[in-house]
Amino acid sequence: MTELAKKRPEFRNIHALQDLPTYRMAPAAWVSILHRISGVIMFLLLPFILWMFDKSLSSEISFETFKAAFNVGIGFVPGWLIKLVTLAIIWASMHHLIAGLRHLWMDVSHTSVTKEFGKSSAVTVLVSSIALTVVLGAKLFGLY
Repeated sequence: MTELAKKRPEFRNIHALQDLPTYRMAPAAWVSILHRISGVIMFLLLPFILWMFDKSLSSEISFETFKAAFNVGIGFVPGWLIKLVTLAIIWASMHHLIAGLRHLWMDVSHTSVTKEFGKSSAVTVLVSSIALTVVLGAKLFGLY
């Protein structure tokens, strides 16, 4: 064997249970993954969103049913579970909106995008989406 062949790096398969917990992703990677997840959540919960919109606007009686669904629940589904699903929709909407604005800004000003900007904007997206979710979730759960 030649000397070059002996120094070749050895590539192995990644063992998901051993290697992935120790792998550290950049904040931009988390924002990208969560952007996709939030889009899927909004798509899958679209029938629930449309049901809420319909119940809240159809009539006064349907609006009372809508309010009762959050307090008491509907059938075998308790009210707190409906609030949690609504909280998931709020987070998905906030994260998807803010991350989408970040991506649009990076597309528009591609000459000023640096590695530092990518990291700081990703952290901003994560913090602001969680902060908005906490504020709107507090309103949803009646804390103010």
